[in-house]
Amino acid sequence: MHKGKLFSATLALAGFCMATAAEARPDLRQMTCAQAQNMVVRHGAVVFTTGQHTYSMFVSNRSYCDWNQELFVQYGPTRDNRKCPVAYQCKEPLFGRGFNRWN
Repeated sequence: MHKGKLFSATLALAGFCMATAAEARPDLRQMTCAQAQNMVVRHGAVVFTTGQHTYSMFVSNRSYCDWNQELFVQYGPTRDNRKCPVAYQCKEPLFGRGFNRWN
């Protein structure tokens, strides 16, 4: 195969794989709140599409967090609830990062 054709075929395949991966991510906005919650319970951690250009990881428990992170309720827009408490997110706590809000 000619080098130019091989390069074009490789680019086409890469583009197809990237499109397939993006389509594979479940869209939180198309699910009900209960469906989204159940998906996180079943899989432990799910990366949902949350907007046209945004996504976020939702986790079911602390085992998905780094040692210095804690669980915080994470809300997301579902088909039936604009602020559904889908699951949790791992975040560093506000205190313990050298930040003192009273100063």
